[in-house]
Amino acid sequence: MMSIYHALGLHMHQPPDNLKLIFDTQNWEAIQIIKCYERVARYAHAYMDVARLHIGFSGILLEQFMDPKVVDRYRNIVDLPRMIEAYRAAKNIEFIGMGYFHPIFPLIPMEDWEEQIRLCTDLINEVFGRRPKGFWPPEMAFSMEMIPIIKKCGYKYVIVDGVHVFPEGKMDIYMPYIASFNGEEIFIIPRDRDLSNAQESGLDPYWFKNEVLHKVTNSPHPNLPRLVTTWTDGENGGWFRNMDEEAGFFGHFFSPYMEGVRRGTMGIEPISISEFLEKYRPKERAEVRTGAWNVGSTSGFDLTLWAGTPAQKMALEEIYQVCWRYFELKRAYPKKRELLQRARRLILASETSCYLFWGDAWLPRIYECLNEASRILDQIKN
Repeated sequence: MMSIYHALGLHMHQPPDNLKLIFDTQNWEAIQIIKCYERVARYAHAYMDVARLHIGFSGILLEQFMDPKVVDRYRNIVDLPRMIEAYRAAKNIEFIGMGYFHPIFPLIPMEDWEEQIRLCTDLINEVFGRRPKGFWPPEMAFSMEMIPIIKKCGYKYVIVDGVHVFPEGKMDIYMPYIASFNGEEIFIIPRDRDLSNAQESGLDPYWFKNEVLHKVTNSPHPNLPRLVTTWTDGENGGWFRNMDEEAGFFGHFFSPYMEGVRRGTMGIEPISISEFLEKYRPKERAEVRTGAWNVGSTSGFDLTLWAGTPAQKMALEEIYQVCWRYFELKRAYPKKRELLQRARRLILASETSCYLFWGDAWLPRIYECLNEASRILDQIKN
């Protein structure tokens, strides 16, 4: 009999100040989005016995949840402090780390990697009372060079898009692997892109069950424990934002799926990735090609969605220039701590992936951050 496990993940992010902005300018969209965040914890508690969820929040989104102005704006829609406490109490949620400002790690200065990761990791621990063990690279943009820093920050595994994984043996996305770089190793969890596309756009548990059984049966190692990993945004698209819960992700798919698990009729067991790794420690090795996940019509086989235009490349070059200047001044004027910290936050904020993703409309936000950071750095010499 096949042992099939399912790791279900949801990724959550909003760029700096966006919850306030959309509340004031696109109120109906703001209501839809904030209800997405509330729904997850509620359904986790409703199926505490069988549900296992992996939830990743960017640090800047968590920061907005705790902003008194945001709390006040959304008070009549969702009680945000109560929502946070519900997440904290949901022991069947495994929290996932990422970069604080949701950067495309392979595109930003390596000198910024550790701080982006540690800031997010520490805030997750502070807010939810447990340190994340798994790491989600924003936009699934991963390169092997990231492994030593991710490992240094205390992570045990990284989720990557399965299309970028190249094992030493046969290609099999239903098992974890070991990946290494410069002598540092970490576990790699391949995401099933096809099933994740279905999770993103709409599915029912019976289709999911049949599709998983078909895929696993035809996988290279059907008799080994199978880990099927699906991961999507948790607040984007009409499927997740649908205010009629019975027609959306949780009412139409998740709830009947969990009921089937309770009855023992699904043949699939929800599991946390950490638990799976404890039960079935990976032995096979793999390389991971630099790439990202598929967004819209893009393949994710390169990073041109965020760095393909001359304007995007110029903005990234400016990030590097201001970052290098920051480190030079930090070495020369270490006592100017308050000014350095203010400039540093602006530099890290400029690396927000959304500013690159939305093209010319949002690129000015990068320069707003960097221009203010440069103005502060000018003061350090005075």
